[in-house]
Amino acid sequence: MKPKIEQSSRPVREMPRLQKVISGKKGEPSKDEPPKLQAGSALGGNGFKSQLRYHNPRKRALIWGSLALIWIAIVWLTGFMLPAESTLTSLMDRNLAPVWAHPFGTDWLGRDMFMRTLKGLTTSIQVGLLAACGGGLVALLLGLVAASGKLADRIVSWLIDLFLSVPHLVSLVMLAFVFGGGLSGVAAAIALTHWPNLARIVRAEMIQLKSADYIHISRRLGQSRFRIAVHHMLPHLVPQLFVGILLIFPHAILHEAAITFLGLGLSPQQPAIGIILSESMRYLSAGMWWLAFFPGLALLLVVRAFDVLGSSLKVMTGTGSSREVG
Repeated sequence: MKPKIEQSSRPVREMPRLQKVISGKKGEPSKDEPPKLQAGSALGGNGFKSQLRYHNPRKRALIWGSLALIWIAIVWLTGFMLPAESTLTSLMDRNLAPVWAHPFGTDWLGRDMFMRTLKGLTTSIQVGLLAACGGGLVALLLGLVAASGKLADRIVSWLIDLFLSVPHLVSLVMLAFVFGGGLSGVAAAIALTHWPNLARIVRAEMIQLKSADYIHISRRLGQSRFRIAVHHMLPHLVPQLFVGILLIFPHAILHEAAITFLGLGLSPQQPAIGIILSESMRYLSAGMWWLAFFPGLALLLVVRAFDVLGSSLKVMTGTGSSREVG
């Protein structure tokens, strides 16, 4: 007799994967499978690379820094190349509103305000250059002195705290009066009041570099502290110093305009933005708004260009995130 095959009462479960393969058409993706990224989409392929390229901070900083540098160079070269006759008086053209022949109008003596503004910006850039380089040199020297020993570090720290405790404008007025005013006097006063923040940054970098391994090896080899500071530490301070000097420029230009606005800086015969703004205050009530609006706007654009240039250089060189000098 043939043995009987007993059938189980349990239902036979279907294989889900096998059923999906059999039921699905060839070449169609399953519903449970995640969609594949196609080339050129927003998240993959060339689209993702283009987004990364667009959000590259160094490339964006290079573009904005180049535009700021071009703008500063155009303003400075244009004002430097203008002849002295361009700011002479012309009583026949007094108090003219902005027209095509005089884009910034004329003042009460018939002088073209566009030419005077360019000359004043050139003077401000020259003062800012002298003051920023002088302040950077003072900060570098004091930073190198602070790295030579503990006593020197304490003295430099005390000097930094002393100059930071005095307001800029008060010390500027005092030093400008001591140096006798003029272009060199104002530049020296600004240089001697804008070095503390940069010196503090240089001092911090020097203290950090003193703990490096190659510095200890140089000391064990018998090199002097001055030689180590000049040959091993100074090359690392060049990016910080250069960015700091550029960031001093806006403060120097604004403080030069403030001193000349108060009448304590340059002579009235010398074109400067502070002098132009100070003289225009007497004529604003008469409706001559262009005497102060256009020079002030031009000064703001130049200061902003220096700020953008310094910030862009800081991003490209990677010298810090939120350190400010001035």
